Amino acid sequence: MSHVVSPIREKLVTGGKSYSDVTHDICKQVEGEPTKEWKIAFGISVLVFIYGAYCLFYTWWQGIGVWGLNKTVGWAWDITNFVWWVGIGHAGTLISAVLLLFRQKWRTSINRSAEAMTIFAVLCAASFILAHMGRPWLAHWALPLPNAFGSLWVNFNSPLVWDVFAISTYLSVSLLFWYMGLVPDLATIRDRATTAGRKFWYGFFSLGWTGSSKTWARYEYMSLILAGISTPLVLSVHTIVSMDFATSVIPGWHTTIFPPYFVAGAIFSGFAMVQTLLLITRVVFKLEDYITIEHIEMMNIVITVTGSVVGIAYLTEFFIAWYSGVEYESYAFINRATGPYWWAYWMMMTCNVISPQLFWSKAIRTNLMVSFFLSIVVNVGMWFERFVIIVTSLHRDYLPSSWAMFSPTMYDIGDYIFSFGLFFTLFFLFAKYLPVVNMAEVKSVMKGVSTEFTIKRIKPTKKTEE
Repeated sequence: MSHVVSPIREKLVTGGKSYSDVTHDICKQVEGEPTKEWKIAFGISVLVFIYGAYCLFYTWWQGIGVWGLNKTVGWAWDITNFVWWVGIGHAGTLISAVLLLFRQKWRTSINRSAEAMTIFAVLCAASFILAHMGRPWLAHWALPLPNAFGSLWVNFNSPLVWDVFAISTYLSVSLLFWYMGLVPDLATIRDRATTAGRKFWYGFFSLGWTGSSKTWARYEYMSLILAGISTPLVLSVHTIVSMDFATSVIPGWHTTIFPPYFVAGAIFSGFAMVQTLLLITRVVFKLEDYITIEHIEMMNIVITVTGSVVGIAYLTEFFIAWYSGVEYESYAFINRATGPYWWAYWMMMTCNVISPQLFWSKAIRTNLMVSFFLSIVVNVGMWFERFVIIVTSLHRDYLPSSWAMFSPTMYDIGDYIFSFGLFFTLFFLFAKYLPVVNMAEVKSVMKGVSTEFTIKRIKPTKKTEE
């Protein structure tokens, strides 16, 4: 009998943790009293939310004329922020669904926070749909509901209606996936509860989970089914969002590269936001043994790949603009790089194309401070990408007499601040009252965390051959 020893990847859970250690480390944040730091951070996010809510209410009360829009630039910060938030929400579905189908075990420590981030980001995006409608009380007109206005019906030819269906579907499936993944952990907290109130509420939302073999089998089947349903959404949602632009005839928008280009950019920005949140979470909640350098490095690799795809898309746009022979198309892209908004274009190129290439160095992609800084840089760059696509394509019309510049007002900025207040208020509540790491899935990968494994070569017998 001989032994074969083979190295495998780094441990996904470090610190020699036992199953009870996992439960204790993750549940203590939920079961303990809110810390002073959490109260301060939550208080700031609520204040930001209140100020942003005032700006949003004022926008609805006075009309979107309080924004810096004009007859030439009819879309600006509202659509920029909408597309940016939808893109951020893509990483949660990718980590939850696609990596589950590909059996990537490193997703287990980060999928819970990524899924929550997806839901909160989509809600922020939906707020901008309502904002730029101008009359949010008529939002139901975008739904195919019976109405008392005779021939009034949804215009299914409009990409904006496609947005409504895409976002609502995406939110529904993501919410279901996130909640069903919480059920086993909610049951664990229910069983550990020391007060009647906590036992009731966590018991209510754990849906009577018993942890039997039959229950686990159905849970795993359900996870695979939801992953199969969610995977096409990763491609379809941002593809539909890109068609807001691609189905128009405006130079700089009317291009078939937008769907794959937007999807890659969405994954790019989404993983950057996950990186930002998890690097803070692992320190604040002392989860360094669960969100390890291995997880940070894997996410940086995804950021590098998708950032390179986005960079290729930028170059392809310029090539096609030249190759098309359409002078208006060529001018639109030259104007982006050298026109009045040149600073936004080069900010986009620096943040999205150059900065992710630093992650080719293992020393950089495993450095926590650099990873945190670059994750913020990437999302700044992705915001500027959406701004450049929208504003620089509009501010120079076919007629020079129609040319105009866009400058945001305090209400443009205030509505954007509202989305940050909403996002972080929801995320802080999630981090305090729900486990930020999936205990059940982390425990499922702990058996494979040793750096070596042994395979015994047994001489086959007649019985084993049969």
